[in-house]
Amino acid sequence: MQITLTELHKRLLNDFQRDFPLMPSPYRALAGHLGVDEAAVLAAFAELDRQQLVSRIGAIIPPNHIGASTLVAMAIPPGQLQAVADRISAFPEVNHNYERENRFNLWFVAAASSAKQLQTVLAAIEQATGFAALRLPLVDDFFIDLGFPLDFCQSGNTPPTVGLSNPPVARQTQYKPDTQDLALLAQIADGLPLCPRPYAQLGLQISMDEAEVIHRLTVLKAQGLIKRLGVIVKHRPLGYRANAMVVWDVPDTQVKQLGGQISQFSFVTLCYQRPRHAEWPYNLYCMIHGKDRATVLAQLAQLSQACGLGEFARQVLFSRRCFKQRGAVYQAPPTPVTANG
Repeated sequence: MQITLTELHKRLLNDFQRDFPLMPSPYRALAGHLGVDEAAVLAAFAELDRQQLVSRIGAIIPPNHIGASTLVAMAIPPGQLQAVADRISAFPEVNHNYERENRFNLWFVAAASSAKQLQTVLAAIEQATGFAALRLPLVDDFFIDLGFPLDFCQSGNTPPTVGLSNPPVARQTQYKPDTQDLALLAQIADGLPLCPRPYAQLGLQISMDEAEVIHRLTVLKAQGLIKRLGVIVKHRPLGYRANAMVVWDVPDTQVKQLGGQISQFSFVTLCYQRPRHAEWPYNLYCMIHGKDRATVLAQLAQLSQACGLGEFARQVLFSRRCFKQRGAVYQAPPTPVTANG
């Protein structure tokens, strides 16, 4: 598909990946900042969606802050990979599903409202596919962002702050989301609607008025239960054509320090600790995105040298195919153990 971008398209893609306005008419606020009218902004976002450049305008939720989630790996014979991936993608609890270069060639993320429900889902997936699921839940996160600076707008490492600030909310030490919070997060999983009052439209689906939707999202973001609220781009068609998940086996006493160091590199979009398994002895993970495979490998070499990672066993798993990608849903319809996909 031929990509055609106006200056307005470029600004919307780059400038609003974070801190999307939490106010009744957010698209009008963006329009005022950019010197255009609201209709132009809505039309531009609709065109970006048509060109498959935007996944959604929505929330990034850190793993295990709400409900339960885990990364899962499977080793699938190549001839069965597509069929197994399709069956797994049919589960509503699965939000990411990728083929990667490894014996463990299928990697997906599943999320559910509770740890018990998550285990039910994983058991159903194993039963439906006939393959064992290697469970790799998050132990510690050092960096989770998934924002992508786009070269056509500026040369910095991160998208700019555009001056559209949301009202501050005091952070509570232990904030427990209630059922209405969970319903709202489930509703926003597919993104904000493209209409003049998106928060009001969102609330209609869950019997929540506009002011409460905005207030709850503001609180959830302030408490860290929403990591980022904004434009979530599809990085491949925008030039980030290669990505690798890199895993190392490092001493447990060093994993936190090394994770912090890795997170400082602008090309790292994720960095976290996961448990080892006998058949997968790696505990430190990061994601690197780049323009092409050679760029990613050069970035990895730079990171490895700077952080002293050369002595540790590692695997580099480049992504081959994306079977599914969407926001996590923590109130998906329950999946019975007898599910066959």
